[in-house]
Amino acid sequence: MHRKFLTNLGLMLFVNILIKPFWILGIDRTVQNVVGPVDYGFYYAVFNFSFLFNILLDFGITNFNNKNISQNNHLLNKHFSGIVVIKFLFAVVYMMVTLTAGLVWGYDSHQMLLLVILGLNQFLISFILYLRSNISGLLHFKTDSFISVLDRILMILICSVLLWGNVTSTPFRIEWFVYTQSAAYLLTALAAVIVVGKKASFRKLKWDKLFFLMIIKKSFPFAILGLLMTFYNRIDSVMMERMLPGWLGDLQTGIYAMAYRLLDASNMIAYLFAVLLLPIFARMIKLGESVQSILKLSFTLLFTLSVAVAAASFFYSYEIMDLLYDHHVADAAFVFRLLMIDFIAVSTTYVFGTLLTANGSLKIMNILAASGMFINIVLNLFFIPQFMAQGAAVASLITQFIIAALQVFIVIKTFRLKTNIRYLFNLTEYVSGVILISFLSRLLPFDWKISFLSLLLVSAMLAFMLRLLDIRSLFRQFGQPSSSI
Repeated sequence: MHRKFLTNLGLMLFVNILIKPFWILGIDRTVQNVVGPVDYGFYYAVFNFSFLFNILLDFGITNFNNKNISQNNHLLNKHFSGIVVIKFLFAVVYMMVTLTAGLVWGYDSHQMLLLVILGLNQFLISFILYLRSNISGLLHFKTDSFISVLDRILMILICSVLLWGNVTSTPFRIEWFVYTQSAAYLLTALAAVIVVGKKASFRKLKWDKLFFLMIIKKSFPFAILGLLMTFYNRIDSVMMERMLPGWLGDLQTGIYAMAYRLLDASNMIAYLFAVLLLPIFARMIKLGESVQSILKLSFTLLFTLSVAVAAASFFYSYEIMDLLYDHHVADAAFVFRLLMIDFIAVSTTYVFGTLLTANGSLKIMNILAASGMFINIVLNLFFIPQFMAQGAAVASLITQFIIAALQVFIVIKTFRLKTNIRYLFNLTEYVSGVILISFLSRLLPFDWKISFLSLLLVSAMLAFMLRLLDIRSLFRQFGQPSSSI
């Protein structure tokens, strides 16, 4: 099991690191610089608004399906056709609710038109994720790795032509960015349908009322969890755009988006862990196997990475923002410094929250998510009017660490995990050491990029010195025969 996890994690990290950084730093960043923070902030606020009711597109089916298919592979043929019909019905409901909410929220005609297109994109994203849940549920991680980056490859190709191909007579517009996403998602969805359709022996769509009610009943707790988590992760920019007057709301949202971009990119790594861990945890729990070893392995890998990345981002925040952007660099750097500390908490939740989800502990997960949403909204109401984008970053930081700590505590109690004092001491040593290394790296007489890379390299060496990461142990895992799954 460890070998399967590590080999497929390596593959998914490789293909995603190969493609997605260029999308984020090469295309998405260039678009923001070309259209400016105000126009991008306008897009970013509506984009996050389209996320708020995203759960209506899925109703928890993707997570339920991933867990279900990983434990019962034969159900793919039985469930696929009926669930596709349900997804299309949910799409209609989602569009009606989202557009109505947009009107109530006070969006003008320009914002509503953008919301329609972004809403359609959300449906395509949700549909792709459902299709991928079948692929990963069958533990076909190589195929899933390719599908996971196909949309970004297509976006990079199309946007590169529009940005640098001299094929248009007018400057790049933010709407073109949205249309590009639509085309890429549609083509990726078609590719995923072909893959899953073959594995499911798909012939035709069919409607079954009893099946619909059964799926709704079983996926409902997942739906509530998804809704609550979406609100407390995405509400910041939506609230900021509405709470701050006029152009200031768009500007501060744009600054927040500048800083959030690299956190979003970093979170993709943690998300890949969760994609692999959910079906693996679910299978192990069903078979009655202990999850402590793989839990420790995955958490240690993510924790050491997230601490090093957070420290490097904190100490080199201005240089990084100055390298990426042309405007409001100092403001973005301060927000970025705070947001990147979130990466540690988010990485923790992607491991421990995934285990609780695989275990079916959805009631407690929903309570935690509801608490996170309440805390985040209250903190945003207090901080945004006074500190704007910086206030939203502080609210996010507090919320994420509270939820992460609670998830760790609940997992320890639920699975009766033994407390390893030496391991905790090593983690503390590692955090302290990385902070010291970060301070010292600022004193090096080199270009900041060399100092930055040196910080990351020495931090990795420290993790091995403290035996948080063990090369020999990792190689032994790769050398073990593959698990039967």
